[in-house]
Amino acid sequence: MQMHDDQVAVTQELVRGLLDRQLPQYTGLPLRPVAEHGTDHSLFRLGEDLVVRMPVYAGSADQAASDARWLPVLAPHLPVAVPVPVALGEPDETYPFPWSVVPWLPGTPPAPGNADPHALAADLAGFVRDLHAVDTSGGPAKTGTSRGTPIRGWDPHVRAAIDEAGDRVDRPRVLAAWEDCLAAPDWPGDPVWIHGDLLAGNLLVHEGRLSAVIDFGALGLGDPAPDLQPAWATLPSEARAAYLDALGYDDDTVRRGRGWALGPALTGIPYYWDTVPAFAQRGLRTVAAVLADLER
Repeated sequence: MQMHDDQVAVTQELVRGLLDRQLPQYTGLPLRPVAEHGTDHSLFRLGEDLVVRMPVYAGSADQAASDARWLPVLAPHLPVAVPVPVALGEPDETYPFPWSVVPWLPGTPPAPGNADPHALAADLAGFVRDLHAVDTSGGPAKTGTSRGTPIRGWDPHVRAAIDEAGDRVDRPRVLAAWEDCLAAPDWPGDPVWIHGDLLAGNLLVHEGRLSAVIDFGALGLGDPAPDLQPAWATLPSEARAAYLDALGYDDDTVRRGRGWALGPALTGIPYYWDTVPAFAQRGLRTVAAVLADLER
């Protein structure tokens, strides 16, 4: 599936060749594609216990190194499993990016019927609290317009996306909501570790409880507000207050968190409308959740 203009095709044959040449200890293990996918990687199940993560475009090319450096530091402090790499691969003449082999973590993304919303909110808030409390010494600071920096850096992109979305969104209401987020003061405290992308596809539920958090591509030190995104983008509305109350951040951080749900949702609607309609529809649902929350 072509999601990005600069996307690299990753086939099972290509991955098998890379494994055989660079990580021959895995040569005898069966390899098969994983049907579920996000926006940044193609995944291949390796045997029963491992998965190969292959970046599909330059924007995710640095994640293998980041995961290998920082997930071993964070994992002992977290209440659920995270995919600490067990091996790294290098780019070569057949493939341009670093890649990784990580544990296969059991579970499925949260969905109606596989987890109680309030239990999920409590489990996820526990993960976020523990992550935000980890010592930040030496950690990578968020820069530019990445998640965790002041949200106003996204303003031109969000306004352009609103224009491009056309009548798919209610422009006056969406602009008013976005401007309320922009008006919140910047985070006044020290930067904290953030995951930055706690969408349902990056969470795993096993036996009714949160069991793992995956895809740390937005990991770094910054404003905690992006990790409030699940209140509108991931959790059902009846669990929103429980999640925010359990985190305990002030109203301004909640407003910025609402912006970190709204901004990516709005930019994703036109970006994925034709290529991955399910992602565009997810964005529309998040926008609706933000508007309903503001207007209740």
